[in-house]
Amino acid sequence: MTTPRPKPDALAWLLLSLVVIALDQLTKYWVLTSLPEYTAIPVIEGFWNWYRTYNTGAAFSFLANAGGWQKWFFTGLAIGISGLLAFWLSRTPRRDWKTALPFALVIGGAIGNVIDRQIHGHVVDFIQWHWRDHYWPAFNIADMAVVGGAIGIALFGLFQDGKKTR
Repeated sequence: MTTPRPKPDALAWLLLSLVVIALDQLTKYWVLTSLPEYTAIPVIEGFWNWYRTYNTGAAFSFLANAGGWQKWFFTGLAIGISGLLAFWLSRTPRRDWKTALPFALVIGGAIGNVIDRQIHGHVVDFIQWHWRDHYWPAFNIADMAVVGGAIGIALFGLFQDGKKTR
């Protein structure tokens, strides 16, 4: 009698999370050592600037002026969500990229911003998009990973074939 071989889980996708964290931290190091604070440097005139700024809150500076407790709140939230997603990755088949890819992106982005919060007390943002005088809040690589992952979770979850259950 042979023991059935367990199917490989999707924890290998955490390597993508590590790539996101590395890219995020390397770009933020570049920003902190190369870009002046609060000065727009055009990349594509009229659309995209490098703009070094800081965010003590979350998306769109939510709770940015809350007095400091938000650092620990957002750190705990990011670690908790990342832990939950990693647990779900351990229960996801490795070949299920529509689940694993978005989870790995969210984990990498969340931990990238946690590193900033713990080292600097705020998140370093530097990508600024605008159209004429209308400016989108500045963001970073970690933010792009979280948003891309969240969109993937929503889209792939919405359009699943109905046979899959977690």
